[in-house]
Amino acid sequence: MEHVAEDLAVTSETARHQPADEVDLTKVQKPVGAGAPKYTNPRRTRAVVTLSVLVVTLVAVTIVSAGLGQYNIPTDQVLASFARKWGFIPPQQEWAIADSTLWNVRFPRVLLALFVGAALGCSGAVMQAVFGNPLAEPGVVGISSGAAVGACLAIVLGPQLRDTFAVPTFAFIGALTATVLVYALSRSGGRSQVVSMILTGIAVTAVANAAIAFCVYVADSTSRDEIVFWQMGSLNRASWTSLSNMWFVVVAALLACFMISGKLDLLALGERAAQHSGVNVEHLRMLAIAATALLTGAAVAHSGIIAFVGLIIPHLLRLLLGPSNRVLLPASALGGALLVSLSDLVARTLIPFSDMPIGIFTALVGGPTFFFLLRRSMRKGGV
Repeated sequence: MEHVAEDLAVTSETARHQPADEVDLTKVQKPVGAGAPKYTNPRRTRAVVTLSVLVVTLVAVTIVSAGLGQYNIPTDQVLASFARKWGFIPPQQEWAIADSTLWNVRFPRVLLALFVGAALGCSGAVMQAVFGNPLAEPGVVGISSGAAVGACLAIVLGPQLRDTFAVPTFAFIGALTATVLVYALSRSGGRSQVVSMILTGIAVTAVANAAIAFCVYVADSTSRDEIVFWQMGSLNRASWTSLSNMWFVVVAALLACFMISGKLDLLALGERAAQHSGVNVEHLRMLAIAATALLTGAAVAHSGIIAFVGLIIPHLLRLLLGPSNRVLLPASALGGALLVSLSDLVARTLIPFSDMPIGIFTALVGGPTFFFLLRRSMRKGGV
């Protein structure tokens, strides 16, 4: 230590008597930590980048989707339509048909795709957190079918109910009933097992299909067409009225899910650990189930059954972002909106002058994904 002290004294003395332009600055010691790089959390950086990419991609897909269809509209005119609508530029007669198509048909449809996709994506992530099972999804476990039963009952009861809040309300009741049944019947030892959840979902779906078949049997021709629409899933009946009936419910339920995301992370550690952390587990589950039923009911009431969105998106994003629900829930909402928007775009443009059901494309992607996840759970002994 004495030699070190002498060396430091000689260094400081040399620097004091040496001219400023001859001082070797590399030998002047800096305070500890002054030049050290700041630590950045790679997971947080990945989350910010992923969310930003999802937002930018979703905006781009929405604008492009609004311009494509049986009557194609250039992207610049899609943007110019906003300026003409809000009075920034004068109306142009040559684009009158395009503006009418955009504001009466395309914009309601692309916005409905955003709300439906966000609702299904987020509800799937919440269900997986509540059930503690990565295979939980409204379409897989029969909750979407329960919502469809409620909507079909409202349709059959009378035409006057179709343009009111009765259809979303009945869909919510059906979704909530199916959610409670699946939650109660599939749990064993505090968690839901894969096989029990799938079998419960099959049973719920079978009962729901029987109820839908009965509705088809007793319905008139107009109501029968409506019911077929719910079963296949489509956005071809989107309107500003349907948006006004659902946007507040979806936004409120999404905000509720985002607010409980931190508690859902604690629930993933186990019920006892969550309770020791001050979480009212039963209250949390009831709130999560109610929010899931609201999201699923609102989506199904206006688009029909679009399966596997809540399975594909949360799983892929969980692989990318990790298990934290604080990031996973908003990312799943954005990812679900993106998937439904892309599926709707393909459904409208794949075959000229045809509007295919969205459920066909989500099932083509979601079916193999579900099989892959099930096989992986079986290999891990999760059944």
